[in-house]
Amino acid sequence: MLLNSFLTYLSHEKRYSPHTITSYQADISQFQDFISNTFQLDFFEIKHTHIRSFMVELMENKSSENTISRKISALRSFYHFLSRAEKIANNPMQLIKSPKVPKRLPVFVENQKLDKLLDSEVFFDDSFNSKRDHIVIELLFGTGIRLAELIGLKNTDVDFYSNSIKVLGKRNKERIIPVNKQLINQLNDYIDLKKTQNLDNNLPYLIVTNTGARAYPKLIYRIVNSYLSLVSTHDKRSPHVLRHSYATSLLNAGADLNAIKELLGHASLAATQVYTHNSIERLKTIYKQAHPKA
Repeated sequence: MLLNSFLTYLSHEKRYSPHTITSYQADISQFQDFISNTFQLDFFEIKHTHIRSFMVELMENKSSENTISRKISALRSFYHFLSRAEKIANNPMQLIKSPKVPKRLPVFVENQKLDKLLDSEVFFDDSFNSKRDHIVIELLFGTGIRLAELIGLKNTDVDFYSNSIKVLGKRNKERIIPVNKQLINQLNDYIDLKKTQNLDNNLPYLIVTNTGARAYPKLIYRIVNSYLSLVSTHDKRSPHVLRHSYATSLLNAGADLNAIKELLGHASLAATQVYTHNSIERLKTIYKQAHPKA
């Protein structure tokens, strides 16, 4: 019951995404199984030493720093909820520190490679699936939207007059993203083509399968991985790589960091600042290649 109340709180009050809520539920359930099997305790009897034992168990099972940090974050939110609801007298998480997570530079694909992919007539044909795949790559790279935001886009979210799209982001926050005229024309052609497919249903979603069903995450992953493999040697070829590519491209072109933050839908500037590292690395490369004292 406590866990269900917590998940409801995350959904309705904190407005966390379904993906985050599912992850938190799995993490807390795993912790609950651990303390029940190892110490025969429930949530109310937990001390910080039990949580540290859980962390040791995760380390011994070769869990990554990122995974452990996420699980600790889930437990921190959960026990904060219990403390605020006066279900516990002392919060055991107050004495717990998350492991240091090594910073990794976002993986991105260079503009030239993406231009080669999107502007070439070799990789795409006139079939519906190919036109849809083209739109998927164009939208992810041309707007920097998240996977869930792409899947949630509806035909009516495209504003053909102001050359923009309306996106429903994390915690149900709406934002307007400008798009170029070429992409607007491609979206118009794609929507017209979709109307001629005699699909079994008439869903309002922009990106659909070849049967007209709403697109799903694995389909988008397959599309992105397949096409990026044609122009990139990176092992990581996910939709988020195109989001990173969008942000890095804007930053390298001199865009204001606060403007990039708004376009990406970040809650804080700290999340956007990670892209400045890629820009610095680019400057270092240019310096080494061009300066006689490098």
